[in-house]
Amino acid sequence: MRDVVYIDYNATSPLRPAVREAMAAAMTVPGNASSIHAFGRKARQKVESARLEIAEFIGANANQIIFTSGGTEANNTAIQCTGRKRVLVSAIEHDSVRLVNKNAEIIPVDHNGTVRLDLLEQMLVANSEPALVSVMLANNETGVIQPVKQIAEIAKKYGALVHTDAVQALGKMPINFAQLGVDLMTIAAHKSGGPQGIGALVFTDAVPLMALIRGGGQERSRRSGTENIVAIAGFGALIGELKQRMATEILVMRRLQQQLESAIVKNSTVKIAGMDAHRLPNTTCLIWPAMKSDMQLMRLDMAGVAVSAGSACSSGKIKPSQVLQAMGYGADVADCALRVSTGWNSDAHDIEDFLVNYLSLDQNYSKSNLKAG
Repeated sequence: MRDVVYIDYNATSPLRPAVREAMAAAMTVPGNASSIHAFGRKARQKVESARLEIAEFIGANANQIIFTSGGTEANNTAIQCTGRKRVLVSAIEHDSVRLVNKNAEIIPVDHNGTVRLDLLEQMLVANSEPALVSVMLANNETGVIQPVKQIAEIAKKYGALVHTDAVQALGKMPINFAQLGVDLMTIAAHKSGGPQGIGALVFTDAVPLMALIRGGGQERSRRSGTENIVAIAGFGALIGELKQRMATEILVMRRLQQQLESAIVKNSTVKIAGMDAHRLPNTTCLIWPAMKSDMQLMRLDMAGVAVSAGSACSSGKIKPSQVLQAMGYGADVADCALRVSTGWNSDAHDIEDFLVNYLSLDQNYSKSNLKAG
């Protein structure tokens, strides 16, 4: 067994070597991308090269992309800056969407964690006020992929704008902004081998997007602040890697997911959330009601295995999963879930080592209960 097993890529991914090299090279460029001298022009070239690389990969135009400090800022900009006061978000959204507008209406999901299209349409019919609908492309806890294209088609019938948070989807499934039919889309680099602290908001010309951060007029006055040249260069390098490797990596991640889930189904009473839905190839949410998530995490961590309990973006807090509760699980059961998420550098040994340690929790717990009885 390895000393350390890292299968928490949905929290953040290890940096790819090519990305690290690109960032190191960018650190040698002292220019500000807004400066007009040679150093500034060189910095600007790195920004625009990355923007074009990203645009080509996600089916967008370069002038539709603004860089942000990450997914949270991009989501906040999308929710707050379109001028739409009525906001509808799905019950399984990341907190950076779900908690932005305190008056947001919640779109229910079914037991698999998929948005109820019929109920979304009912909500839009019931109120003619122009709305913004926000539904993530793939869930960060369960990996369930949402029917975003259908959601956009329904919303457009009632004049709504549509935003999708595609942070978890990037690098784990093909994404085409134009084909999805949405008005705004959030992406970020660090879930698939890029740097932390860099994201982007993609939006169509039809969106009257206002700035969340004002001041210097950067990013076509939609996002002020000196561009993070090093992180942007890393983002561009990540996309270059994904163009070459994503198809193969998806196949590997899917095999690892099958390896994990077949063993879980065969050898334990653990449930897999959203198992019957279309999911990302790297994400499995395990529910074992016999032990709270924090205790499972602690024991696995002591064994050198790194996983998460639901979303890892809430300042390290462990609480019952809002996503699982929206899917119909009770709070007591939702408080017993673990998320396993693989990535570009994962292999079968990671899954084998996880299974040895995870299944031993179940076996040891059962043995201790038998002795107590």
